[in-house]
Amino acid sequence: MSTMLLTGATSGLGRHVAFELVRAGHTVLVHGRDADRTRVLVEELRAEGDAEGYVADLASLTQVRELAAHVGDAHPELDVLINNAGLGAGPPGSGRELSADGHELRLAVNYLAPVALTGALLPVLRANAPARIVNVGSAGQEPLDFTDPELTRRYSGLSAYCRSKFALAAHTFTLAEELDGSGVAVNVLHPATHMDTAMVREAGFTPRHTVADGAPGLIALATRDLGTGRYFDGTRAARADEAAYDPEVRSRLAAVTGQLLRA
Repeated sequence: MSTMLLTGATSGLGRHVAFELVRAGHTVLVHGRDADRTRVLVEELRAEGDAEGYVADLASLTQVRELAAHVGDAHPELDVLINNAGLGAGPPGSGRELSADGHELRLAVNYLAPVALTGALLPVLRANAPARIVNVGSAGQEPLDFTDPELTRRYSGLSAYCRSKFALAAHTFTLAEELDGSGVAVNVLHPATHMDTAMVREAGFTPRHTVADGAPGLIALATRDLGTGRYFDGTRAARADEAAYDPEVRSRLAAVTGQLLRA
C-alpha cells in the first residue's frame, strides 16, 4: 500500500477520493486550507483507515514549501502526490484577485502551488520509486499569453482558470521528460466535466456529473502504472491542448515559471 498526499481534500472530488483511498488500505495525508474542516475530515477518515491532516493556504508559496517540509519530514515513505486543490473561475464578472505573494490568484493556486509542492517533494518521491504524481487538470485549457502571463489586461476569471490548467498540463509533460528513467511517473487528467461542486456552481455552470464520476480516473492514476507524461479524460487517454506539447511553448513556460516562483 502507498502513502499519499492529497491536496484539496476537505470538499468535492478530493473528499470523495480521500475516503476511497483510505478504504482501499492506503495511508492518506489530507491537505486542507481550513484547520477545523481538515480536523473533522481526519476524524471521519480514521474511522475507515489510516489518515493524517495538514493545513496550508496554497495561495502562499511560503506555506506550500512549509507543507512539503512537514510532509517530507513526517513521512519519508511518501510515494504518491495528488495535486487536486484548485480554484475555479469564480462568479461571472468577478474581478482579478491576488495571492499572498502578489500573483494572479488562479495561476498561483492552480499552477504555481502544485509546481512548488512537487518540486519540494521530488527528492522524497525519487527515493521511493516507483512513485506517482497526479495533477488534476481540466479540459478547459487556454494557452498563456507570455507577454501577460498574470492576465493584467482584459481579465476574465474563466480565462485565468483555463490558462492555469493549460500551464499545469504543459508542465506535466516537461516534468515527465525530466523524470524519465527515475521511476517517478507524472500525469495530468480532466476528471469529469462540470462535477457537482461549489466551484462549478459558483461559476454559474449547471453540474453535469457527480464527484463519484470523476473519481475513477484519478484513483487509477494514483494506484496503477499507466505510463508517464500523459493526459487523461476520466479513465481514457486523450490529448491536451496541442500547444501544451510544443517544446518552444514549454520552454517559455518554464522560464516564466522560474521567474514567478523566485519573485
